[in-house]
Amino acid sequence: MEIVKLTGQIGAEILGVDLSKDLSTAVISDIRQALLDNLVIFFRDQKLTPEQQIDFAERFGPISKSPVYKTLDSHPQIMPVVKEITDKDVIGDTWHTDETFQATPPLGSILYAREIPPVGGDTLFANLYLAYERLSPELKKQLESLRAIHTSDFLNANAQMRNSTRSTKLRDDVGKINTSHPVIRTHEETGRKLLFVNQPFTFCFDGMSREESLPLLQYLFQQSSKPELTCRFRWQPGSMAFWDNRCTMHYAINDYPGYRREMHRITIQGTVPV
Repeated sequence: MEIVKLTGQIGAEILGVDLSKDLSTAVISDIRQALLDNLVIFFRDQKLTPEQQIDFAERFGPISKSPVYKTLDSHPQIMPVVKEITDKDVIGDTWHTDETFQATPPLGSILYAREIPPVGGDTLFANLYLAYERLSPELKKQLESLRAIHTSDFLNANAQMRNSTRSTKLRDDVGKINTSHPVIRTHEETGRKLLFVNQPFTFCFDGMSREESLPLLQYLFQQSSKPELTCRFRWQPGSMAFWDNRCTMHYAINDYPGYRREMHRITIQGTVPV
């Protein structure tokens, strides 16, 4: 197995591994360590059935079914991320961390490219460790004691409108989901601190109004998506991305009008942030 870094801050390609095989415990351990070291890892030229993608994901923890998006009838562990030729929009087209409105947000997600456009459709990833580490000591001290309310309102409140322009559909049986998380999270495996807020799902600081919270939240959102904290991945047929959802944000670029794109996403169950 060879690890080739994409940038000095985040992201690496893993070469020499066939994910369709029954990988040894040692190889899985090496892949997990590469994920912890690089925050998001990428594989090329994989040929996976849905069953093989599920088998690989289960080596890293129980699979979590999305509480808001529809999944495949044949494989409910898999959420299809599809943009048809006639679609105007895609999901994930803003900087975000997946489903932080859950009490136990995902550990990570595994996204497999089944059909991609000839150009465009890249995904950006950002390093939330560095977003925290680059804050001033006084601001870090202020944020240490704060919690934030995360809500699914960004999706629920606009479900009908979003479904009208996207092939990846929100479920119509989901109520409002709210939860509180620490603004500064400690990663349970690395022990490193990180900034755990994101624009679509973080509504306000716990105990403060939206209006009181927004000036500081907007600053934190901007700090966490600076270009020097990011990497950009160009998809190819058979590519797969595995990101640590606890310490990253990502952004799906919608720049391929007139082309179809189909991805399969599996999400791994996380724990309560601390």
